[in-house]
Amino acid sequence: MKAIVKPTNLLEGTINALSSKNYTTRYLLIGALAEGTSTIYYPAHSEDSDAMRRCIRDLGAIVEEDEEKMTIRGFGKHPRDVSELNVGNAGAVLRFLMSVAAFCPEVTFINAYPDSLGKRPHDDLIVALKEMGVEVEHNQGKLPITIRKNELHGGKIRVSGNVSSQFLSSLLFMTPLLDEDSEIEVLHDLKSKVIVGQTLEVIAQAGIHIQASDDLMHYTIRGGQKYEPQKYVVQGDYPGSAAILAAAAVTNSDVKVLRLEENSKQGEKAVVDVLRAMGVHLTHENGVVHVKGNQKLKAGEFDGDHFTDGVLAMVAAAVFAEGTSRFYNVENLRYKECDRITDFVNELRKAGADVEERQSEIIIHGRPQGVTGGVEINAHYDHRVIMALTIVGLRSEKGLTINDAHHVAKSYPHYFEHLKSLGAQIEFVEQ
Repeated sequence: MKAIVKPTNLLEGTINALSSKNYTTRYLLIGALAEGTSTIYYPAHSEDSDAMRRCIRDLGAIVEEDEEKMTIRGFGKHPRDVSELNVGNAGAVLRFLMSVAAFCPEVTFINAYPDSLGKRPHDDLIVALKEMGVEVEHNQGKLPITIRKNELHGGKIRVSGNVSSQFLSSLLFMTPLLDEDSEIEVLHDLKSKVIVGQTLEVIAQAGIHIQASDDLMHYTIRGGQKYEPQKYVVQGDYPGSAAILAAAAVTNSDVKVLRLEENSKQGEKAVVDVLRAMGVHLTHENGVVHVKGNQKLKAGEFDGDHFTDGVLAMVAAAVFAEGTSRFYNVENLRYKECDRITDFVNELRKAGADVEERQSEIIIHGRPQGVTGGVEINAHYDHRVIMALTIVGLRSEKGLTINDAHHVAKSYPHYFEHLKSLGAQIEFVEQ
């Protein structure tokens, strides 16, 4: 599907933030790893969370759902013997389940998206699993990947945090269920530490005890633990809301987004401060972010590692800021659904933006007058790229046509619907 985004001067209205994809996938997983029935209120509905639902069902969880909640009867550390799992294009789901699959005799994760997830590397987790006695067959670190239980054990485990924090999170979910105690040492750097904080928060809610060092580089995990069935409430999603807030920031607007907790552990909560620093008039009170945009933004410099999934939306806003903006410490964006630095920068240039890239930086020379647009650009199968390019299209002179825009459903199926409810002019054409 192509999305034709037309210039839109005014956005106005109130929407509810969608439920957090990151929390939903984690709650689904710990519900499956518990022995008993867990309840999740207001779970997210997206391709990623649907992939986790599908896979834990295949592994033996019993999942039932109504309009408000979902119940999960888990399988603990005894998943069903299944030969294949299809995680779709969901990298986090793949990586979390690669460790869980070590409790199965043999599981192959198929390569359903060779042009996206199929290109992403998973070597760091593969190396760690092999240290634990797991046999892994793979395609140079990429899908398809086959996991064989072999002689699974705990002990001292090392994992690199250079590429993604998801490898560490995967091990943190699985190791408490092992018979032996484990120690996990993170090698090199650890990207997206705030997201590891979310993992630890969720695990603790299920009664699992993990001792983490202050810098999150070392963990002591007692073996023989069990996830307790619990009731969970999914909070509003900051990564998806970042795009709505950025769209409001670059237009004349009066927009409120509800269900965004001020004390959330989501790193992307930082986009509120980023927009403030860029001169956007906004308030954040009682779970409501209220933006009054006037199209006047100023440039700034920001450490993107603190809000990884909000960076592209903030870059899109910076396209229209006065001065030169710099988003640094973002190399991990290169290892997402696409290369979110090179691929995204190339599409921004097509739209008329003045942007540069470094290995771990995106530099934007703002054009407060707007960009020309009037071109057809590619989404690279990436939901974050789609959302960010839509923001640019709203402030372009001639609009933008975004190819493969349906992939926004990976995290935010109602994104275009929400923008249109606020007054955005967007049309769709089947490809």
